[in-house]
Amino acid sequence: MARPDELTFTPLGGVGEIGMNLSLYGLGYRHQRSWLAVDLGVSFGNEEHLPGIDVVMPDIRFLESERKNLVGLVLTHAHEDHFGAIIDLWPRLKCPIYATAFSAALFEAKCAGERNPPKIPVTVIESGGTVEIGPFSVEFIPVAHSIPESHALAIRTSAGVVLHTGDWKIDPTPITGKPTDEKRLRELGDEGVLALIGDSTNAVREGRSPSEQEVAKNLTEIIKAARGRVAVTTFASNVGRLRAVAEAAKAADREVVLVGRAMERVVQVARETGHLDGVGAFRRADLYGHFPPDKVLALCTGSQGEPRAALARIANDDHPQVTLNQGDTVIFSSRTIPGNEKAVGAIINGLVTQGVEVITDRTHLVHVSGHPRRDELREMISWVRPQLLIPAHGEALHLSEHAKLARACGVPKVIVCRNGDQVRLGPGEPAIIGEVPAGRIYKDGNILETAKARAVTERRKLSFAGCAFVALVLDGKGELADDPEVDLVGIPEKNMAGEVIADEVFDIVVSTVETLPRARRRDPDAVAESVRRAVRSSVAEQWGKKPLCVVHVLTV
Repeated sequence: MARPDELTFTPLGGVGEIGMNLSLYGLGYRHQRSWLAVDLGVSFGNEEHLPGIDVVMPDIRFLESERKNLVGLVLTHAHEDHFGAIIDLWPRLKCPIYATAFSAALFEAKCAGERNPPKIPVTVIESGGTVEIGPFSVEFIPVAHSIPESHALAIRTSAGVVLHTGDWKIDPTPITGKPTDEKRLRELGDEGVLALIGDSTNAVREGRSPSEQEVAKNLTEIIKAARGRVAVTTFASNVGRLRAVAEAAKAADREVVLVGRAMERVVQVARETGHLDGVGAFRRADLYGHFPPDKVLALCTGSQGEPRAALARIANDDHPQVTLNQGDTVIFSSRTIPGNEKAVGAIINGLVTQGVEVITDRTHLVHVSGHPRRDELREMISWVRPQLLIPAHGEALHLSEHAKLARACGVPKVIVCRNGDQVRLGPGEPAIIGEVPAGRIYKDGNILETAKARAVTERRKLSFAGCAFVALVLDGKGELADDPEVDLVGIPEKNMAGEVIADEVFDIVVSTVETLPRARRRDPDAVAESVRRAVRSSVAEQWGKKPLCVVHVLTV
């Protein structure tokens, strides 16, 4: 039986996948709960499976239906997979937003770069501070990660305390920001933690994630040894890495040139919030060519192979200000996100073709993850000693391995759930008690579409099998008044026998119309459907694929 202080966890994104994070905490009777949302992020479309779709967001139908009970949205940090959907989805929710200074400033800068963004107020909370949001008390506990001001959230309720870790690692020597607050987390464990909702990204990797200081040391050595121009690409949001590159460039007597708008935006915010204090001014991209090759370092966007980013243009030798030549060096101080391998590989091949030396984390320690490996997960569990652990932020394998590790560490209860599951955290026995609608929203240009939207499904078919367009003109007796027009898009010109496929389709269209009963020929819809079926079958017979087919019938 539901209790007035029943506490639930419902992920709408970020469980069973990496990215698109959105978690809900509900408190109260089943139909009168107050809801607290944590993060509202995106993932990115795969051109192979989602042509034309750049951004994927969580489906918030359930949250919209509970909008009157939504007391707030709290941001753990400012990575796109945690806050990238706010501009598009917040107008459907219009709830208060809470974040620390860097996240709030980066969000404001992101809004400023949009055309006619909605006015979205953000309440700034001090790092380490606590805020009361409806029946929830939320404490921002600093954790190390690959962006400044990342926080785990201690969510206190009448049913108990939940630790929502967000993205984190244990790095005692971060380049910028605070290390993970072990003391506060141990105190939380002493207080008693009902549930730990934890980052599973690196749950398959043994040991510990190396420190940013080790990366900084290696970058300095590589940049000092370089003879020609040097370009470094990394995630723009990794301010600690930007600082490390700047300090390495200074040690090698090189000027840093910023190349890419995302870099410029993050650097501006980092300076405003004090995370680049003591780092000298960076140069504009148009000054790149003014420095001798051994005195310049280009800090570029494009580590994930983004086709419009700076590094892709440099690799294609079409950047207006930055060029690289034989003997120059490019350092990928980043990890290739799964799904981006082909795009990144194309850029690397383009650079190698130009005679550029490419250095990646395959051969040098030039990147470390911002997520905990297995030893770090064990430490977090030993500090917090939760009654329940729910793996989050990971694909099925990551969640499963995190769950096994938690059980081996003696956590009394472990639940593996999926997006849309409602999990009772307490009081009483933790369990999955229901399900709410969950899914994906695609951003198609400026329009938000569901996964079943016609434009999305048809474009996927178009990318696979093209389209046949047929136009017919029939007179009042149902006879062809003129030759049909046939246009094939994305379909081979000739079949295996060397025959022109369009000519074969033309013949099929004519024969299909002429063999229809006269009564059916007077029905334009019936003619269109018969021709559509015949054309698809004809092309499939010749090519082995069934295209989309659009038939227009005009009667005169």
